[in-house]
Amino acid sequence: MTQRGVRRVVVVGGGIAGPVLGMFLQRLGVEATIFEARAAPLEQEGAFLGVAPNGMNVLADLGIADAVQARGAVCDGIQFENARGRRIGVIDQRDAARRFGAGLVMIRRGALHAALAEEAARRGVAIRYGMRLEGVDCSDPREVVARFEGGGEARGDVLIGCDGVRSRTRAAALPGAPAPGYTGLIDFGGFARCPGAPLQPGWSVMVFGRRAFFGAFAAPEGEVWWFHNSGEPAPEGAAAPGPLRERILALHEGDPGWIADVVRATPEVLGPWLLHDILTMPRWHAGRVCLIGDAAHAATPHAGQGASLAMEDGMLLARCLRDEPEPERAFAAFERLRRPRVEAIVRQARRNGSRKAVSGPVAGWLRDRALPLFLRIGAAAQERAHAYRIDWEERIA
Repeated sequence: MTQRGVRRVVVVGGGIAGPVLGMFLQRLGVEATIFEARAAPLEQEGAFLGVAPNGMNVLADLGIADAVQARGAVCDGIQFENARGRRIGVIDQRDAARRFGAGLVMIRRGALHAALAEEAARRGVAIRYGMRLEGVDCSDPREVVARFEGGGEARGDVLIGCDGVRSRTRAAALPGAPAPGYTGLIDFGGFARCPGAPLQPGWSVMVFGRRAFFGAFAAPEGEVWWFHNSGEPAPEGAAAPGPLRERILALHEGDPGWIADVVRATPEVLGPWLLHDILTMPRWHAGRVCLIGDAAHAATPHAGQGASLAMEDGMLLARCLRDEPEPERAFAAFERLRRPRVEAIVRQARRNGSRKAVSGPVAGWLRDRALPLFLRIGAAAQERAHAYRIDWEERIA
């Protein structure tokens, strides 16, 4: 338990990083209150994601890995195919627990949010919903004040922004920070029952199609969880134009036929989500305010690390606040320790995404020739990411 320094923490954002940070702070005897813009937890919202072994190890340190895994499914491996359906690479995950201490777990995003929020609340971390940040007041050198739409406010020794790629905390506390950049890829997804799809239970299949990319995971009880990436200019409005299902089917014309079967069997196509990232920012903190997770270093899904990096952030920031009682020095230590790892993964994710959509047949032919090499490089980067582990007992130098 900390003997001095930070005692009250305002946490803005209740998705992934916020509850994990709150639980580690609770372990230290620090009062943390999470303020979430959503009106209530929605377990069925959004698509799905993978919690990598390094993220599962953070949850294991909290004693909640089993509770999270129970709401998802372990991924035994990933098979990569070209547009003709020929296998070009495999990453076998079946021995991940032995090599990394945990496996790769696929889970619906809403289910992960709900599991983390429930565990945090059970441990006494307060979560207040319907609290959308309006501004941050740092005029008092002794504390920071968060102000919310509708007139509410919260005071703390520090404020941690865990509010995602479109972070209001970032806009309020670091107004000169660069905006997230659109990567040129749009994401769609869905959940379907398609018994005829040639998918092995517990495995993911990733298809580098002629014009777009398609990924599918054969989840328990026969459900197929899928996503689609295509390269497109950012639409003018919030949503991409045209019927979504027909657009996806057209982009995968000539690709393996089971892709169209899965898309047609999907009751509701989710999206579109425009994929943004933050390659780097000059700083992640200002005064008594610090950003973590996607608010500081948003990565696209192409490296499979966004959720796990957010969990690592929560654990390491709590450790820095434990060991360094002055907030700004704790934040500086956190940024120094985290920046090299997370920015390398953000860059890797962007490189991975750049191979998912091609501009024409010649570009596709060249990409397919180079894919085996790219996959080997990507697998090595994945090994390094999965092997990373934070030691809670280690002191911050």
